[in-house]
Amino acid sequence: MDLVFRDAEVVDGTGGASYRADVAVEGGRIAAIVKEGAAAGCLRPTARRVVDAEGLVLSPGFIDMHAHSDLALLRDPDHSAKAAQGVTLEVLGQDGLSYAPVDDRTLAEVRRAITGWNGSGDDIDFDWRTVGEYLDRLDRGIAVNAAYLVPQGTVRMYAVGWEDRPATESELDHMRRLVAEGMEQGAVGMSSGLTYTPGMYAKDAELTELCRVVAGYGGYYCPHHRSYGAGALEAYEEMVRLTRDAGCALHLAHATMNFGVNEGRAPELLALLDEALDAGADISLDTYPYTPGCTTLVAVLPSWAGEGGPEAVLARLRDDATAERIRHHLEVVGSDGCHGVPVDWDTIEISGVSHGSLADWVGRRVDGWATARRLLLEDRLGTTILQHVGHEENVRTIMRHRVHTGGSDGILQGTKPHPRAYGTFPQYLGRYARDLGVLSLEECVAHLTSRPAARLGLRDRGVVREGCVADLVLFDPDTVAAGSTYESPRTLPTGIPHVLVGGAFVIEDGRRTDALPGRSVRRGR
Repeated sequence: MDLVFRDAEVVDGTGGASYRADVAVEGGRIAAIVKEGAAAGCLRPTARRVVDAEGLVLSPGFIDMHAHSDLALLRDPDHSAKAAQGVTLEVLGQDGLSYAPVDDRTLAEVRRAITGWNGSGDDIDFDWRTVGEYLDRLDRGIAVNAAYLVPQGTVRMYAVGWEDRPATESELDHMRRLVAEGMEQGAVGMSSGLTYTPGMYAKDAELTELCRVVAGYGGYYCPHHRSYGAGALEAYEEMVRLTRDAGCALHLAHATMNFGVNEGRAPELLALLDEALDAGADISLDTYPYTPGCTTLVAVLPSWAGEGGPEAVLARLRDDATAERIRHHLEVVGSDGCHGVPVDWDTIEISGVSHGSLADWVGRRVDGWATARRLLLEDRLGTTILQHVGHEENVRTIMRHRVHTGGSDGILQGTKPHPRAYGTFPQYLGRYARDLGVLSLEECVAHLTSRPAARLGLRDRGVVREGCVADLVLFDPDTVAAGSTYESPRTLPTGIPHVLVGGAFVIEDGRRTDALPGRSVRRGR
């Protein structure tokens, strides 16, 4: 064999009890599993390399169901932010905004719109326009594997523009074609960002039509829905109803219950989902194991302020009368961009800026609208923020649910990013499984491996089983922990000595190798 992990404690991803075994890898797949105490005459596998796994857990590689590494995978071959966590597959194209499918105009606009998520892209050769071409670009070699969701906001930007109005029939046909082409080229589903312009301008009828296209290809719909604050339960129910009408599977992105209006209300969300599941709905969700959220500062503005695109937003901010109207919506009415809740500036911390002259703001709280307006103008909408609005009991309650999976929602851009970008998966294993006992280790690993693999339709990943792809993680259950903190968010985790992607070490003895074995994972392949 190429490789044997000797005497590992195997947590196989199914949720079943762990067992002690030798696990052999050959040709990028799991070739043999010989359990301790196997029948007499069953030889222990030998290999060109043997790793002593005594005292360590061997599990499937973790699947990040909500990642924002769309450009990071291309600009940073190291990608230790994810590889060191044991992540072997990321799902990109999230929140309705990404870089394919596009034409030249749409590409320029989307780059401006999500600079705060992924940087300006000035260091990237955008030599693609379609979903398939983007996936081909990933196939040149990346640190970990990646799947892709067709971004509905980008599709609307392409076919309709930035206008807040219903799509015409010809525009809707164009959007259907773009979604269908993306699915045919390998996308696993479609995402939306329904608090982000221009995707939020789509009404339910339009979204339902696009979801019908996705369902026809066996994909799923992944919405960042219309509110995580005021009206959150109604927003969740809207997505359940919409996908039921479309006959489409539903995966709820970062399914949190945030802001003061939702403290202690996670059981109400889960009851809503259980009722739908018991009636036959195909629903899953992901969360990150932290309380603050992370987004861009411009995202909290009311939707009408975003109509026309980034340059129109800046023009409105420069006009004193319009800026005052924006302030009133933010502080008094409750902006739909801020989930219908009047903004509490004390909860908003600057995590990154695009212009170096504003670097002193990183780590500081916004002290009011005047400061926010100045930052938006001077940083040309590129400012990222942490929003300290979550509730720990809601986080724990939701992660116990039967359809829960893990997603980092990790934005890697900015001087002081959210620690979830570097710490989500060891945080689950160390803090929530080992230290708090919210989940057993076996349950926790299943949430991070086989459940997301099932949602993605991957039959040969997400479990430790003979014949499966050797996306594997070896970790110490006693020491695994997130190193990242709010003060030092780019610190790598501890207790994860080995990570393999397709049988190749990307983390070896705790260090990143130079291997780039990751490829696109496409629907139907």
